[in-house]
Amino acid sequence: MTTIRVRLTLIYSGLFLLTSIVLLVTVNLLLRQAVKRRVGQLSGGVAPPLDSLSGGRATPPRAGPGDQLSQLPGLVNNVIGYQWQVTVLTVGGLTLVSLAVGWLLAGRILRPIHRITATAQRLSLSTLHERIALAGPKDELKELADTFDAMLDRLERSVEGQRRFIANASHELRTPLAVQRAAIEIGLPEDVGEIRGTLLRHNRRAENLIDALLVLARAEHGLDSRSPVAVDQVVRRVLAEKDADGVTVTGRTEPLVVDGDPVLLNRLVTNLLDNAVRYNHRGGTVEVTLSHGVLTVRNTGPQVPDERLGDLFKPFRRLHTTSGQGAGLGLSIVAAIAKAHGADVRANPNPGGGLELAVVFAGSEDASPAGGTAE
Repeated sequence: MTTIRVRLTLIYSGLFLLTSIVLLVTVNLLLRQAVKRRVGQLSGGVAPPLDSLSGGRATPPRAGPGDQLSQLPGLVNNVIGYQWQVTVLTVGGLTLVSLAVGWLLAGRILRPIHRITATAQRLSLSTLHERIALAGPKDELKELADTFDAMLDRLERSVEGQRRFIANASHELRTPLAVQRAAIEIGLPEDVGEIRGTLLRHNRRAENLIDALLVLARAEHGLDSRSPVAVDQVVRRVLAEKDADGVTVTGRTEPLVVDGDPVLLNRLVTNLLDNAVRYNHRGGTVEVTLSHGVLTVRNTGPQVPDERLGDLFKPFRRLHTTSGQGAGLGLSIVAAIAKAHGADVRANPNPGGGLELAVVFAGSEDASPAGGTAE
């Protein structure tokens, strides 16, 4: 793939060489015709003395006028041939010079573009205050840089408003969860069995999930901090806690450790499993497999049209083949969490109905053989 600098260099050099070649060829052809015309005139008249042909230097005569005239065409051809050789060498030298000069000029012209590109590559939510601030004449590149700076101003104001909204929403979401946790801890005695512990565990998980999702939104689907997470343990834990509701769920896992957020990865697996169970039929099956860095969830159920696969990961989109349950956010959250962890989500319809969803983790590493199989 050629760059713009290479293309500009070739254009500059091509135009310069084309002009030079046309000029040199035209001069050579005109000179050749003029010399031949002059030789023809001399052949029909009196031959000039040899000292006039030698630049005014006195040369002893060696032959008569007839011999001198007979030698003129050969001399003229030699001179013209030499001139064409010089022209070819000149064009070769001009080619090298034009390429070098064109490369330098193209680099100088494209320097503001490189500056704009470097600034855009450095930008993140924490560096939106940076500007290109291109100096120089008021030309198209200066206008482009100023337009980019104006866009950054609008983006920075929008992000600041979003951060304020997230901070307020965070407070409003945490408050009822804190009240709920206090009610569980105070209102339920410790002798009620596992109910109190389960409620508290799910309450804390919801709080952690909200915090993680808010951080994810502020970081534009990125993670501020990462820690090693055993994905196989997350899968087995979700399988153990899931109520299948008349659907047979089987699981097979291999040890896998990725750097990420354990709460978000738990939500990813939970949403995949919830989706596979919800959009199924009674007596159907769900197969969960974690192998070679790929988490696959395959279920039976209604047929999914190929043209609707793209809608699965869009917020608030539900296919007409589903039961209409849920808010249509499950798989969109899966896609967002996968993107934050550098993973890729793929969807394929099963021939007999249902769907196969695969999350391909990048840069994963095998954990110790402490993992196992969950059924």
